[in-house]
Amino acid sequence: MVPEAEVKDVLDELQRLRARVPLLTGALAASTDGLVVAQDTPGIQAEGVAALTAAALGVSIRMADATGRGGFRELLIRGADGYVATYAAGSSAVLTLLAEDRINVGRLHLEGRRAGARIGEVVDAALDRADRPAPPSRPPQSRDLPRRGTPDHA
Repeated sequence: MVPEAEVKDVLDELQRLRARVPLLTGALAASTDGLVVAQDTPGIQAEGVAALTAAALGVSIRMADATGRGGFRELLIRGADGYVATYAAGSSAVLTLLAEDRINVGRLHLEGRRAGARIGEVVDAALDRADRPAPPSRPPQSRDLPRRGTPDHA
């Protein structure tokens, strides 16, 4: 999972995004397997939205592949009362935005793509560090050990 410091960075990005785009009603970053990374979704069950995002992502990836359209970039759903937009966020996460019906869709895409790229960088870097093995500790050398008969000044 994503370390706490990076979760804070992602949450900060979600909050900045919502401040820049007032017609956003919620923002959620999730792993591609449907776990919440960070969320700013008042009145919405984030875990359920993250799980549904993963399901929609799976179908979207298959659809893009089956039609020869390349890797997943984004998904837009328009409902009677607004939009749900999902953007790729690096290789391990997705950004889902909830917006009012009167939002400028071009602005939604512009800001969503930018925020998705920033969140992807944070999450991918954190996961890369977590996957990297710790450097091996070197065994104590004889020069590191106190010599017999001398006081230990450590």
